[in-house]
Amino acid sequence: MMLDPGCSLVLPERLGDTVMDQQAIIKKLSRVGILGNVLLSAFKLCAGIFGKSGAMVSDAVHSLSDVFATLIATVGVRLSQRQEDTEHPYGHERLESMASLILGVILAGTGLGIGYSGIRKIFFERAALETPTLLPLIAAAVSILVKEGMYRYTMYYARKMDSAAFKADAWHHRSDALSSVGSFIGIGMARLGFPIMDPIASLIICVLILKVACDIIRDAVAQMLDTSCGKDYERTLRGFIEGQPGVEHVDLLHTRQFGNKVYVDLEIAVNRDLSLGEAHAIAERVHSSVEQRFPNIKHVMIHVNPWEP
Repeated sequence: MMLDPGCSLVLPERLGDTVMDQQAIIKKLSRVGILGNVLLSAFKLCAGIFGKSGAMVSDAVHSLSDVFATLIATVGVRLSQRQEDTEHPYGHERLESMASLILGVILAGTGLGIGYSGIRKIFFERAALETPTLLPLIAAAVSILVKEGMYRYTMYYARKMDSAAFKADAWHHRSDALSSVGSFIGIGMARLGFPIMDPIASLIICVLILKVACDIIRDAVAQMLDTSCGKDYERTLRGFIEGQPGVEHVDLLHTRQFGNKVYVDLEIAVNRDLSLGEAHAIAERVHSSVEQRFPNIKHVMIHVNPWEP
């Protein structure tokens, strides 16, 4: 289970590239995420309580945490789209990474809470375990279908916007679907005469959630620490630049992630006999062609060196 990396060799799908397009998508994702999770949480909580299933109650809590996840993702994306100002000349993209980090921490806390509940029932409340009814089993099946659909829907638009926060939100939905799979198995086994499997399912859910939370936190931290985009990305970028007219060699190439964007520090070598104006024109063409070919690159800082064979 891997999240999308911060730097991708695959070009992101593009919206109409207008603020209105992105704002409309953000509103749509917010409505679907919040309304869908509130209704699903209420359904699963009732099914867990009346159906005597601790695993389903844990699953409902997980779905409820997704409401806060969607709210945080929405706020993070909106703030990250603010224009540069005098105090933040490089923009606000890292606010989206901060939102992803918060989402990962919330998800980890949810997972640990579910795990604690399962351990308590296994070791301290085993005598009070009851056999779940059919209702939570139905709720688990419904949750699997709904949350997988919400994952695909959210991830589709997150990739269009190249949004780390909404990608993290999408993984919240999928982790909920996976936890519902654990609930379905645990509840089913409990109904077959093994009630201990219901809290054990909570422990399985805990592990799955923590795995996704660690992936989200790791990627968010990488985007906030000016992490390079890696050898494969830089090799592809170097080859593209060296193929530009007038560029004799790439002397230096450094990349760093800045939220969901990339900054590039570049030194190119051009014919030493060219005039300053001609060398400058080559640098300008490289700058424009790189930003056009790699949409996640926000800016290229270019230094020109004389080429000495």
